[in-house]
Amino acid sequence: MLRTIMIAGLLASASVPAMAAEAAAYTTAETSIGTLLDDPAAKAILEKHLPGMAGNAQIDMARGMTLKQVQGFAPDQFSDELLAKIDADLAKLPAKK
Repeated sequence: MLRTIMIAGLLASASVPAMAAEAAAYTTAETSIGTLLDDPAAKAILEKHLPGMAGNAQIDMARGMTLKQVQGFAPDQFSDELLAKIDADLAKLPAKK
């Protein structure tokens, strides 16, 4: 009986870090443009790499899309290299809870 309790306790404590882990950082493939624009730090990264994007009059139409999705419409403006640079900067942000 005591052994069963100890094993159950060990299993429970082993899963605590996984449950307490913070959410992954933003990415250009999975995070919507709207989410990025709503976070001041992420918005600053977008402005660094895509000056004027946040203030574009048509940006509201793209808020539900990811930058990777937008790349399909404008591959010359949203190159793989550019998205990789944005992802690198986004990865430096603190993870969101």
